[in-house]
Order: sequence, then structure tokens, then C-alpha cells
Amino acid sequence: MLLPLLTLLLSFSGTVLGQLEDSKFEDDVDLADFGLDIAPRRVPRQVKTIITKETKPHIQELSIKTTIISRYAFTAVYCSLLNRHPAASEGVFQFQIPANAYISNFTMIIGGRVYQSEVKPKEKRVKQERGKSGTKEPGDASPEPEVEVFRMAAKIPGRNRAVFLLTYEELLQRRLGRYEHMTSLRPMQLVSRLSLDVTIVDHSLITDLEVLPLQNGKSNAAANTATAPKAPNIPAKPELPITTVIKNEKNVCKITFSPNIIQQAKITTSGILGDFVIRYDVQRDMGIGDIQVLNGHFVHYFAPKDLPAVPKNVVFVIDTSASMLGTKIRQTKDALFTILRDLRPGDNFNFVSFSNKIKVWQPNRLVPVTPLNIRDAKKFIYMLAPTGGTNIDGAIQTGSSLLRDYLLGPDSSPNSVSLIIFLTDGRPTVGEIQSVAILGNTRSAVQEKFCIFTIGIGNDVDYRLLERMALENCGMMRRINEEADASAMLKGFYNEIGTPLLSDIRINYTENSVQYVTQNLFTNYFNGSEIVVAGKLTNESAESLHVQVTASNNDKSIILETDVPLRHRQIDTEKNVKLATAAMATGVRGLGTDVTQKLGVALGSVAEDFVERVWGFLSIKEGLRSRLRSQTSKDREGHTQQATNLSMTYHFLTPLTNMVVEKPEVLTDGTMAPAPTITPGAGEATSPANELPGDTDDREQQTPGRNLNSQALSQSNTIGKVVRRPTKKSITFSKTSADGDPHFVVEFPLSKLTVCFNINGEPGHILGLVSDHKYSGVTVNGKLIGAPAPPGSHKQQRTYFSTITIVVDKPQRAYIEVTPKKVILDARDRIVLPCHSTVSVDSGALSVAIVGNSNVTVTVGGNISFVILLHRYKNPAPYQRDHLGFYIGNNKGLSHNCHGLLGQFLYEEVGLAELPAQGDTKPSLVLKVKNRSVPVVQKSRRIYSGTQSVDCWFARNNAAKLIDGEYKDYLMSHMFDTGDWPHGTNQV
Repeated sequence: MLLPLLTLLLSFSGTVLGQLEDSKFEDDVDLADFGLDIAPRRVPRQVKTIITKETKPHIQELSIKTTIISRYAFTAVYCSLLNRHPAASEGVFQFQIPANAYISNFTMIIGGRVYQSEVKPKEKRVKQERGKSGTKEPGDASPEPEVEVFRMAAKIPGRNRAVFLLTYEELLQRRLGRYEHMTSLRPMQLVSRLSLDVTIVDHSLITDLEVLPLQNGKSNAAANTATAPKAPNIPAKPELPITTVIKNEKNVCKITFSPNIIQQAKITTSGILGDFVIRYDVQRDMGIGDIQVLNGHFVHYFAPKDLPAVPKNVVFVIDTSASMLGTKIRQTKDALFTILRDLRPGDNFNFVSFSNKIKVWQPNRLVPVTPLNIRDAKKFIYMLAPTGGTNIDGAIQTGSSLLRDYLLGPDSSPNSVSLIIFLTDGRPTVGEIQSVAILGNTRSAVQEKFCIFTIGIGNDVDYRLLERMALENCGMMRRINEEADASAMLKGFYNEIGTPLLSDIRINYTENSVQYVTQNLFTNYFNGSEIVVAGKLTNESAESLHVQVTASNNDKSIILETDVPLRHRQIDTEKNVKLATAAMATGVRGLGTDVTQKLGVALGSVAEDFVERVWGFLSIKEGLRSRLRSQTSKDREGHTQQATNLSMTYHFLTPLTNMVVEKPEVLTDGTMAPAPTITPGAGEATSPANELPGDTDDREQQTPGRNLNSQALSQSNTIGKVVRRPTKKSITFSKTSADGDPHFVVEFPLSKLTVCFNINGEPGHILGLVSDHKYSGVTVNGKLIGAPAPPGSHKQQRTYFSTITIVVDKPQRAYIEVTPKKVILDARDRIVLPCHSTVSVDSGALSVAIVGNSNVTVTVGGNISFVILLHRYKNPAPYQRDHLGFYIGNNKGLSHNCHGLLGQFLYEEVGLAELPAQGDTKPSLVLKVKNRSVPVVQKSRRIYSGTQSVDCWFARNNAAKLIDGEYKDYLMSHMFDTGDWPHGTNQV
């Protein structure tokens, strides 16, 4: 995710920021300085006054680009701030993101320097007695609100610009039959160029598309949510936000919103435009649902339709303590009156109210839905009067007893759905007040026979207690803010869970064909929702995957099963990704720069792995839920470690990680401080020949940075720890390697010759470096990324290795995947290791040793080893990319039939011969290899991170005649492809 976005920013540093050098800053205000996309003479006087009197840096451009592929949304936010004053000034970038989303990158460019964020695990804290300002443990904070505010303040040098790029990802949840995507447009000032571009691409036909008017408050959004499904046959025609353009073509939909500064001012001059909300659904067929397959991962969307509703048994437990007095109890009553009208014949229900005392409407029973019972229930609700304290434990015990006794009685239907809907606005003050005891009592009372759905109103609620109570008892929790329309949100929440269609859902896949599958057992499925399961395929070359769904509907058992053609689904998913990337690569109508086009290209590159990221996203959410409901410290620690590792792998800011970015330093005269001198690290260190450079400690000596907490998401200064320099580890390995651009070097010890060649591949190509799958079971593949060529270069672009995978099939299948930031070891267990740490892991078939920020050594079976150099840049130039270098350390365990771009030469002998001169030409040298003559010239190459030069004989034209076959024969279909060399032998 980070690499293409960093590429994008580096291109900005050479263009957008470079434009500043040509700008003329005068003491008098010139509207052209603000980057307005309309003629200054057409700007109303009021708007001119507002923007010219601004003392803080002005937002020249705010571009937001989202692509939603099969319900998974990638969003990139680009913000350019201009400080037109000679003195340095603090610029503030602030953006609201949905609480369900995870930030995946934050980067700043200030003074032409790139400041890239890094995600790190939160350190364990020793529990201390907390005062009012005590910090909360990770995961112990109140559950997420509807949105979170990301805020970053940084000094901008005088007469300069700053660029901020924020990216986040989320899996859209289906509620009330619609997916909803919200973008907050609250820049807090008028923006010279504002644009929003949302692209939706789905495997199925997009239906019921709706763009709401800008939502300026939480109450009207909630009201729209509650009322949306009530009139499905009457299409709502809300007024579109001004300048909104919708293009809908079956599986692809594009929505743009780009008001100029005058149109923004007509909405509001405060810069708080509101939320831009899009709702839609997709067409569904009966069956097991929609399965997407991409790069060895799958995601399964299951949302059956046209099923009869399952009868439900529901007990409403309502807080009537004194704090509910006024608006809260009035709105609660209003919602309950509506809910009573929505109960169906065949449902059974009861009410419990609680404060100091607990009152039951119909003692010792649940009653059926009849006109008479509905009328009496309305009377009970009408007479509710707030008073006294809050006995949460007693209320839950009473409601559970009612429901449990009913289920044991003769009137209970075996396949009905039973639930408690619990509402409170406070913390426990009467009876049992300890959360741990309340949760234990609740588990004992529920006995896994029904679910508890909890609702909290306001700010004085123990939301962690409510969330744990719901999670431990197969329910979910909903938060209603103090200023929100509680009546509308209560109705909306009930509408989500009021129509159960299935119970006891189990989704199974072919045994031993999948692994690391997310939750596949579900207590209930409610109308208008969706079940999502993701996992990893153990065999990517398998033709099909058998899927079986079992569930209960009323008195019937349902079994759905089919064989999913994996290759066909992979092709379909790849088509969707191509559609998305093509749509995203186009700019926004009316926008004068190519910013949105570049944002689209960046998003498109990460979208290529969206199925795996869906799996990672779901797995983290699942790990956090399991952590919250764990009963022992050992279980809690296990779930914490798993979720932390995944957060690091996908660079997600979660409750278990911090996001740290270096703090720009601005001098008192308003200019940037000189760039710090960096001691050479990996890729620059000096060391003896054939000795791997050790780690340097200056990368860990972080300057004061920003700690972006996932709860508060506000800036605070932190000082990083100084990590001691690990002892240098001498590792002897050959010159046979693929490093840099990439430059290939092959050492022939028997012939005492070294040969070199280049491979001019394309970004995204996967090259087979070592292929010995049939014999030793070892395969090594490398993936290329692109970068612009440095100034004066004859090339248009350069390529480097961004990822290297080592797959082992003997004695058992395992693999290691290495990137400049992390190492994934998947053997007996899946382990994710950060590259900035020094650590060794032995998993049996594979062992890995990392020297932090320097190198990774992989050993297979004791007689095969590979060394991967980590080339990372702290403040990269526009043409620099973090990348990898691959070296063969010990090849004794590889067979003589080994192949690949490097592997084919391991056991070969070569010789040099001189061709006689012809005419005026000079004699030329050829390399004799495998009965072929290859023209060569002598060159010098730098290897081992530039610490040693080697003289070599260079073969031109993509190593034509030197390698078996052609370059395209070494292109692999995916990173774990162990396909055999098509010619079957080293001889041609």
C-alpha cells in the first residue's frame, strides 16, 4: 500500500511543490496565489474578504478519491496548504474518517522533504492507578463513535507549501438492504479547488443508487437511515448536492462532486459542508452468494433473499433511571411505539423497565402479538417515569430469566430467534456495579440460548461493558450520541435486527483447500444485512472449491452447495480490478490539475490486492473482538499478538498500533532546518568484501515525531527509543545476485569468470529467479516495481524488486515473503516480523534471521541459503524506491536441474573466445555458454550495497542468448507460482 502512495507523493514533490519556486509572493494579496480555478473578477466581495484576510495557511486543494471494489473501499485524501506569508506558520490538516475504517498511510511533504509515517506496535504499559486524566489501555477505550477525527499540525516554512496525503480503507457493511459510503467534507475553510470522486465497481449489477443531500448533522443522517427502507416501492428523489454528476453503467458507477469556491460559499462560508453520503445495493441471485478470487485469497459475500421471516422472541429491557428524564425518555417512547407496530404475528414479546427497582410488564411469561397485547404494551410504555439509579445487573438477570423460562416452556418454537434488546444511558450504580461480575452473571443467565443487543445513549455510558456484553452473547452494540435523534436511531437499529431470516448458519469449504478462514459460524442472519467470509487458498492451481451453506429457516433446514470454478472467478475478479483502475486513472471533471489522476493511479495499484486486504481487514476486526471477549490473560495475549501482527503487515492504524511520523523542523527565520546527516545504513554501509553490513542505529534514533493514537487521532510529541547496535554478523555468500535496477551478476567459480546482464522488465512483472520445485522443492520469485529515472538518465523508468518470495515444498509446504518493511513466515504458524527489528526464527523447514534495517538471511534445510538486502531511504528523492537485493549464499542443496534467471547458471562452466576482425571492425569477444556464443563487453558493477566493485562480462539485449529461451519465459503468474521451466532442461 505504501509504496505506490509514496511514489505518488515523490512525484508531487518534484511538480506541485516545484511550482512554488516560480510563484511570486507579494505583500499585497493576489488571488492567483490561492490557486482559484475561476477568474478573480468573478469572485464575490464577501468571498474575497474571507480568503484574503486568512492568517493561517490556505487550503489550495483538497482532493478525495475513493474506489469501492466489491464493497471494499480505498480512499486517498490529498491536501495542499499554502503559507503565503514570509514567516513560518502552523498548518493544520484535519479530516474525519468513518470509525469502521483503518488508516493505512499518512505522509507529509514540507519544504520539499518527504515525511513518511510508520506503524509500530503499542508498547505494553504497567498498570497504574489512574486519575481523571489517566490514559486508557489499548482496546479498553470506549467503542468507536460514528467518525474519528484525524488531525495533524505542522510548521510550514514562509512562502511555501505543504502537502498531506492520508489513505484509509474500510469494508462497507450492508444495513437495511443498502451499502452506505460517507465522505466528510469539513475543511473548516473555503477551498480553492475541492473535488470528490467515488468509483464503485462490483461483480454484480449496481442497483438502488442514491446520493443524499449533504448531511450537516448526525440527527438527519440517522433519520434517513431509519426511514430509508420503509417505502421501498416509492423511489426517493432527494436533491443532489450542487455540481454532483453520476455516471452509472451496470457494474461501474462514478460519482463526482467539485464545487468551486463560490458554490461552496453558497452552502456555507465556514467550510463545514457536511457528509457526502452514497447508498447502493447490488443485484443478487439465489444460491450460495458471490465469491471473489484473487492472488491466492477469496472473499465470500452471502446475503440470501426472498425467505420467510423467522418468528422471534424478544424482551425489551429499558433504562428508566433519573438521567433518562426529558428528551431521552420521550424519544425512547416514540421509538418503542413504532417498534410495537412492526412486530409480526407469530412473534412473542415482553418489556422490563429498570432503575432502582425493576418492573416487568407481563410477569413470568412472553405474550404473543395481538391487537390487545399491543394496546396494553403501549399503556405500559406511556406510563414509564424516570427516577432513581441504574441496576443493570438486575435488569439483565430479570430479562434473561423471562426469556430462558419461555424457551423451556411448551409454547416455544424450536427454530425461532430469541433476543434481548437492552437500552441504557448510564453506568451501573445499584446492585452489582463491577463490570467483570456483571459480565459473568450475564453469561450464566444467558447460557448461550439467546443473543443480547445493547444500545447506549449519550456520553456517560460504560460502552466497553455494553460491547463485551453483546459480543459475548452473539449480539452487537450500537452507540447513540448525546445530540443525535435517539428515536430515529432506535428505530433504525430495530429495523436491522427485527426480521431474522436464518439461524445457525454454517459456511464450509473443501477440507484442506482453505486456511486462515475468518468467522464462518453465525447465530443469526437478519434481512438486509450480509455475511462476509474471507480466507486463503492452500492450492492456487485447484480447479474448483466446494462451498456448502447450512442454516435453519423457521421449521426447515436449508442446505446450499456448489462447486466454484476458481480460475473463472479469478478472471472475473481481475476484470473488475482493471475496470476500477481504468476508471480511477481519469481525472475529475473541472479540476485543473492532475492530482486526482495520480490519486487514482495510486489507489489502482493497491486495489490489485483488494481480496487479500479484505481478509486482513476482517481478520483484524475478528482478533480485536476475540481479544475483548477473552476470559484469560493467555487468550487475550494471543489475540492481541495476532491482531498486532496483521495490523503491522497491512500498515493499519488500529487500537493496537501507533502511527509515528518524523516532525519537520523549521528555523526561527521561517526556513527549513538543514536535512540531518544520516550515517550510512543498509544499502550504504561500508564493510569488508563478502561480509554483510550490520545494522546502524541512527534509523532507530528517531527525532521527535508525532504519535497518532487510533482513539484520539491527535498529535503529540514522542521520543523514539534508542536501540543498541546489534553485533555484526559475518555471512559469506557468492556474487551471484539480482540487485539494483535490477542488475544480475553470475559468478562462475570453476571458470574464474563473472558475467552480468540487465533485465528491462515492466512494473508488476514477477520474475522466476530460482526454480528447483521438482527436486529440492525450492522456488524463488521476485516482483518488480517502477520508478522514474534520475535526471540525465537515458532510461524512461527503472525497475526494482519490491517483494521476494521463497517457497519450499519439501518436506512440507512453507514460504517466506520479504518486503523492505516486513517478513512473513508461513510454516507451522504464520508469523509477521518487522524489518526494523533484529530477530531470528527457526520453523523447521525454513529459518529466517533479520538484521534490523539491513538484511534478511533465509536458510532451507541447512544446505541452501539466500541473503536479501534491504535498501530503504529515510527521505527519498523522487527517483528512489525502497527495494530489495537478492544474493545466493549457499546453493549446495539445489539440484543440477535447477533453473530460473539465476538458478540455471549454478553448475555451468563458461569460457571466453575472440572472434577475428572482419573488415574495419576490431576483434570482439564472445562468451561460450551451453554451446552458444554470446557477444560480451567488459564492465564494472557495484554489489553488496555498493561496498564492492566487481569486473564482469556484460551481455546486452536482456541477456539474449545467455539465458535459456527469452525473458518472457521467466514471467510467473503470481508470487507463489512454482511452475517448471517450459523447456524442461538447461539445454536448448
